[in-house]
Amino acid sequence: MPLRFAPLQVPLRRRLQTAAVLQWVLSFVLMGEVCVVLWALALKGALWAPALLYGLWLLADRNTPRRGGRRSEWVRKWTVWRYFRDYFPISLVRTARLDPQRNYLFAFHPHGVLAAGAFANFCTEATGFGVLFPGLRPHLLTLPCWFRLPLWREYVMCGGLVSSERSSLEFLLSRPGGGHVAVIAVGGPPESLDAHPGALRLQLLRRKGFVRIALQHGASLVPVFSFGENDVFEQIPNPPGSGLRRFQGRLQKFMGLALPLFHARGVFQYSFGILPFRRPIHTVVGPPLDLPCLPCPPPGAVELWHRRYLRCLEGLFEEHKGRYGVAPPRHLEFV
Repeated sequence: MPLRFAPLQVPLRRRLQTAAVLQWVLSFVLMGEVCVVLWALALKGALWAPALLYGLWLLADRNTPRRGGRRSEWVRKWTVWRYFRDYFPISLVRTARLDPQRNYLFAFHPHGVLAAGAFANFCTEATGFGVLFPGLRPHLLTLPCWFRLPLWREYVMCGGLVSSERSSLEFLLSRPGGGHVAVIAVGGPPESLDAHPGALRLQLLRRKGFVRIALQHGASLVPVFSFGENDVFEQIPNPPGSGLRRFQGRLQKFMGLALPLFHARGVFQYSFGILPFRRPIHTVVGPPLDLPCLPCPPPGAVELWHRRYLRCLEGLFEEHKGRYGVAPPRHLEFV
């Protein structure tokens, strides 16, 4: 396929949007490793003393990602995130008001390749979360391994990222006075392997732990569907049962994270690269499903509320799919 180059005369605004997304992609692909190397070099060089002190502080601070993190409103409001939002663009849609006196578990679907919609909506203020949901503080849960990387962990916690460990979720949902939102991509890393354009396959049928924890704390479950999330990257074909998919599955079990072989466009050409496509993402936050507080929920209660949640999510999708370009015959597939 011949390369399709970007035109030379591109408005500065679009150049800045591309730069904002490029730094975001490179941050998640490379910055963690770069931070580890820099810290290791500092330990071996003239900066060994502050690097050693930082290492000791890391040990003392190791529980912070499991206890709400350390967010920075200044970082969340950086101008770069508005350029990031406008690149796609990304929008956040509210369908119901949420009581700031309660705690919520936002179940985000689908995971996508890099969860661009989840990051823009819940780790920045670019799409106006604080305006749409006054009094609520979102925390996006992600893999615990990210918080073992020196320096990098400080950066991601500034946006509101916290560990996806059970204790982290329970900490947020048990906060007195309410006002906390735990956002979790329920499908997890395995679902990212299904993130092909147009895909509507959600890994949900066997994932019931989030319902159990919400019941234990009497938190409200909120379905969140991000239309277009799977459309911004393409992947090398990896259908279930293929050799590549089996390898990715074994790697995911061994390392704890998936390795989708994604591609889209480049900086100066549109044919191949690691930048996402400029395709819109509309993240719709549904009405809450208020759960009772059952400190020791029986399996029957978990099954009941899990089925009710699936119906709520399906209803949210069916209600809004026509507005965001999904054909009427298409429906969600739960696996």
